[in-house]
Parts: sequence; C-alpha cells; structure tokens
Amino acid sequence: MQHLYELLVSPFVDFAFMRRALVGCLALALGSGPIGLFLVMRRMSLMGDAMSHAVLPGAAVGFMLAGLSLPAMSLGGFFAGVLVAALSGLATRYAGVKEDASFAGFYLLSLSIGVLLVSRSGNNVDLMHILFGSVLAVDDAALLLVAIVATITLVALSVIYRPLLLESLDPVFLRSVGARGGIWHMAFLMLVVLNLVAGFQALGTLMAVGLMMLPAITARLWSDSVEGMLAVAVGVAFASGLGGLLLSYHFELPSGPAIILLAGLVYIVSLLFAPVGGALPRYIRARHLES
Repeated sequence: MQHLYELLVSPFVDFAFMRRALVGCLALALGSGPIGLFLVMRRMSLMGDAMSHAVLPGAAVGFMLAGLSLPAMSLGGFFAGVLVAALSGLATRYAGVKEDASFAGFYLLSLSIGVLLVSRSGNNVDLMHILFGSVLAVDDAALLLVAIVATITLVALSVIYRPLLLESLDPVFLRSVGARGGIWHMAFLMLVVLNLVAGFQALGTLMAVGLMMLPAITARLWSDSVEGMLAVAVGVAFASGLGGLLLSYHFELPSGPAIILLAGLVYIVSLLFAPVGGALPRYIRARHLES
C-alpha cells in the first residue's frame, strides 16, 4: 500500500504544481471532451486539428507584443481562431470551396505565419513552449482561464444541446422546421476555439487538439448513446491527464506528449477490445450470427 501511495498519490500531495496540473487536466477534460465528441459526430475531426493551428498566429502576435503573457496570447489566439473560422465560412459560401478544404487552406497559412512570427521575435524555447506547452508549469492565472472556459463550455452546451445535436445528426430536418442551423454551427465553432485557446496554455497548440479528439474517438467505440459517449470522452480525457502527469513525474517525460500518448494507447486498445466498435467483439458477434 505504501508503494502505491508513493506512486499514485504522493506527487499530488507533496507538490502544488502537480495539484494545479491535475485540476487543469480535469477542467480540460470537462470542456474538451464534449466538444471533441460533437466534432466527431459532425464529421469535423480534421477541422479540429485545423482550428488548433489557426490559433497560433494570434498567440504569436500576443507573444510579440507582451512576451509570455497569458491575457495577450489568449486574446490573440481567440481572435485568430474566430477569424479563420469566419473566413473559411465565407469561402465555403461564396467561392464554392468545400468546408474541409477551406479550413485546410487557412490552417496551413495560419501555421506558417505563426511559426515565422515566433521564430523571428523569440527563440527556440519560446517556440517549443507555444507549440507543445507544459502542463506542469500551469500557474494560477492559466488554471483560472481553463476553469472559466470549461464552465462557459458546459453552460453553453446545456443551452444549445438539443439544436446542436439535431444539427449534427439531421441538419435537413432542422432546416425543414425553420431553424437556422448556421447560428448553432458558428456558436459551436467559437466553443471549439475557446477550448483550443485554453488547451494551448497547458498542452501547446499542436497537442491541445489531441486531448480534444482522441477521447472523443475512443468514446464512439465504447457506447452507442450520446450520453454514454459524453461520459466516456470526459473519463478518458481525465484518466489520460492523470496518467500522463504521473508518467511525466516519475520518468521525467514532457507532460503534454505523455498525456496525448496515453490517450492514444487507450484508443488503440479500444480498437481491439471496446464492446461496441472494437474489432474482437465485432468478430465474435459476426461468428455468433453465422452459427
């Protein structure tokens, strides 16, 4: 028991930075888990990755103006993400470009601009911090930001849950009853940007989308109900955060990649053994039907 305590509990009892990181992972799981699931349900998984890169130039401008300032980088990242979402929507509507292609074009442009801005005004350490983050270095201000974004996300989703779910599953019916699905779509994209901005403070722009998407994809393999998938997505995200922090502490690994790697391993195991979509259960059910 003493060994298990020292392995699993002692790091969070003895060190305040570990406790802050754990609370940050919980807040990220509560906000990013549901957002990621709706991205998967709306077949926008790769767009989430594109939006994570769209945040970078705004964060870079904030960095150039105020250094590693949380408010400046967060505001810059938010406005950059919203701008890319708006420009992609306009390109889709007026230029005949499909939405996924439009996001891909703007995200590549945003990523290149962001990396150039940071590399010109900072050093490699600053660039690595913005791209990959450090959840173990989360301070009280960053923790407050993540908690506020998670709260806003949960409250907003509770308000728009029904139209957003209907627009995800049957947008034709939603339009037939006179509802304006575009409003819910833009509101959802703003929530995506908010969570990516909160996530990049801890995990960096390149890793934040991992905690958003991998638990959500995994959840589709474990449950066939939306409520069940939401619970699994949040649970996997938090468990990955907890396990990644412990791996980072005990083996001196970078915390962000450790968290995402653990979430990826859960996904791979789920591909094989998850009861709803896993390969082995599907094979057993198919053999049972054949017999």
